[in-house]
Amino acid sequence: MIYQQAEDSELLKSQIKKYAKNKSVLDLGSGSGILAEEAIISKARNVLASDINPDAIRLLKQKNISSVKSDLFLNIKGRFDLIIFNPPYLPEDAMEPKSSALSTTGGKKGDEIILKFLKQAGKHLNPHGKILLLLSSLTPKKRILNLLESKYFRHKIITKKKIFFEELYVLEISKNIV
Repeated sequence: MIYQQAEDSELLKSQIKKYAKNKSVLDLGSGSGILAEEAIISKARNVLASDINPDAIRLLKQKNISSVKSDLFLNIKGRFDLIIFNPPYLPEDAMEPKSSALSTTGGKKGDEIILKFLKQAGKHLNPHGKILLLLSSLTPKKRILNLLESKYFRHKIITKKKIFFEELYVLEISKNIV
């Protein structure tokens, strides 16, 4: 199952045009590719999309989007000016089918994939680069915020949207360069 755009994707997509122009962009966990497509439309210098799902990679290649199969940064080379990530962010739900859990479940508590991402992201971010990260009010944030602080990342909420059962946020994250 390839993750299709929903409210979370649309909220993140709405911010890309403000950040992507003339930038090198990595769309991590690209799914259907709508965020990579928005970066291309927004005149990014270059765009690389990645996903762990081979079906998503096939779709991205059909759309002529440069892509690589990767579990987070495992097969990613180089640094980027902008890293976009709409991660699986929901806590584990035993009732959810495994086919959709890969796209929605961020681990037992819901923050594990985000924590793993943040531990690796700094090595792939240019010094003045930015990360656009989507979070949900259903995602526990304490460990995420503690990790951002320990990795010397600045962060701020740049947009949010209330939907019927949760609130979605887009964080802008950058290195705290002195």
